[in-house]
Amino acid sequence: MKGKGGRKFRSTSRQIKEWWSENPLRLFPLRDSLKGYSLETAKFDFRAAVNVALLAIPQGMAYAAIAELPILYGIICSAVAAIIAPLFASSRQTILGPTNATSLMVFSFFAAQGLAMSEKLALMPLLVLMVGVICLIGALFKAADLLQYISQSVLVGYITGAALLIMMNQGKHLFGVAEVVEPASNFFGMFGGLVNSSSTFLWQPALLGGATLLVYFLLSRFLPALPNFALTLALMAVASFLASKSISGWAEAVPNFSSFSLSDLHPKFPTASEKGIFHDISSLLGVALAIAFLASLENTVMSKSIASRTGQRAEINQDMMSVGMANVASAFTAAMPASGSLTRSALNYESEAKTGISSLICGFFCLIAVFAFAFMSPNPVSFIPKTALAALVVAVAASLVKWKNIRICLHSTPDDAAVLTITFVTALIAPLYVAIFLGVSLSIFLFLRKVSRPHLVEYEMSDQGELRELDQKKVRPIPAISIVHVEGALFFGASELFRTQVQRLVVDPNLKVIILRLKNAYHLDATSVMAMRDLIKFVRSQDRHIIISGATRDVYKVLKKSGVLNTLQRGCRREEGETNLFFYAPSNPNISTRDALLRAQELLGTKKADVKIFYDPSHDKK
Repeated sequence: MKGKGGRKFRSTSRQIKEWWSENPLRLFPLRDSLKGYSLETAKFDFRAAVNVALLAIPQGMAYAAIAELPILYGIICSAVAAIIAPLFASSRQTILGPTNATSLMVFSFFAAQGLAMSEKLALMPLLVLMVGVICLIGALFKAADLLQYISQSVLVGYITGAALLIMMNQGKHLFGVAEVVEPASNFFGMFGGLVNSSSTFLWQPALLGGATLLVYFLLSRFLPALPNFALTLALMAVASFLASKSISGWAEAVPNFSSFSLSDLHPKFPTASEKGIFHDISSLLGVALAIAFLASLENTVMSKSIASRTGQRAEINQDMMSVGMANVASAFTAAMPASGSLTRSALNYESEAKTGISSLICGFFCLIAVFAFAFMSPNPVSFIPKTALAALVVAVAASLVKWKNIRICLHSTPDDAAVLTITFVTALIAPLYVAIFLGVSLSIFLFLRKVSRPHLVEYEMSDQGELRELDQKKVRPIPAISIVHVEGALFFGASELFRTQVQRLVVDPNLKVIILRLKNAYHLDATSVMAMRDLIKFVRSQDRHIIISGATRDVYKVLKKSGVLNTLQRGCRREEGETNLFFYAPSNPNISTRDALLRAQELLGTKKADVKIFYDPSHDKK
């Protein structure tokens, strides 16, 4: 018993090693970039880091504002994620930090819960830690490979809905009614809140917000090479400061952000609420899964996009690991989710960054900015008008609406149109994590519906010995034998349909033997194997037989390990060489069918049919 247990343990260990060796995760792959690192490469990385930092700092503030967190969180998350992620990422140009989509998901979840700011801040470290751990587990089990099966219609619908939510939620800052509007987590609640508070709109924040949009648009249009986000914010801060000195009531109507000091720069640790840590984990699990999924998906899309332009090989599971590590680090420093940033990564690439060192330098610049702001008195953050940042957030959100992508999704197929529409509408009326799960679920459902239809074709033997499809108008040459070619996936989604279709053949009272050709059948799983077992037993109960021909080694292994091979072989005199399973032979794909036909004749007790097999190797036959 001990020896048997030892062999089983060694076998399991060997399988785990083989599984791991297929696509191992690496610790600190950044070391590869440092081989032969030169001063010339460092110059490119440094220049790119400066450009990205000038965008990352104000964008970090903006995304923290979207999540309705202290803007300090956004800057520190931009720093920490940019420093930690490249240590573990395969992509050399991707920049991690807070993003529109993940920030809005945080806001949407907590707005639906109706928690006070103190309760929200207390739960954020645990939420971000859970996001990081989920990403790490996903990377370990190569879950990033599955992201390629998520329809683009889901992303387009989600991002479009999120963009509208972002713009609508910033309306309270643009019109100076943030203190009046009732908090809402959906588009229509936000819209209703703005309409109800319209009598208290203030012209000062609306004027400054409109001016911010105009300046940002003009700078982006005519001076695109400049750091226009940061430049616009600085110009509007100066303009608002000057206006407060000359226009009565301006300072009261146009509030600025709260400053922070060195005392605010302390580690943050997950703490349990009054209901206990397990209650908190349970309540946060859904949104943590959604954020982890979205962050990994954003990062994967970005790294693949850059890899296609640089010629790098995108290791998406390695990049998923970098997302996980960045979020784990953020959980203890600036509790805000980190994801792959489209705008910052694109800017890093366009600035000709050569390695992940550019991300590291960018992160250190963001850290320097944080400490510089904390040391300054007064803190520069206290001069930034909320309405100016809100206007810039609206501008960035508007750029997320891609009309060409929407049109393609709506006009490509009815399934794409349905996925986009349902995801978009759900994003407007429900918390965003519900929208992303519903969209992904619908996308997977429609995909499974397409692939879960195995193709079954009945075959006959021609006078020349060739296999060919049986003309439905003709009588089966040997009434007691049916050769059925099975093509396609036989996973759980297709198993029931496969069983039902084969059972329909048994309706023919003359039919005694069914030969299943499984040469092009694949993806057998537990569900399909159990369906095959039940089918074999059902056919046997009707005093009939099933024979499998063209079985590949993969099909054989599944049948043997599951024990269904024993069910199939029951009644065979194995010591005399009898079998009901015949292997696929690459040298002649039809030889197994010939042997299966001979076995079928043995079962029928007849030698009536002259079985001939012709194979032309120059012509690929089923």
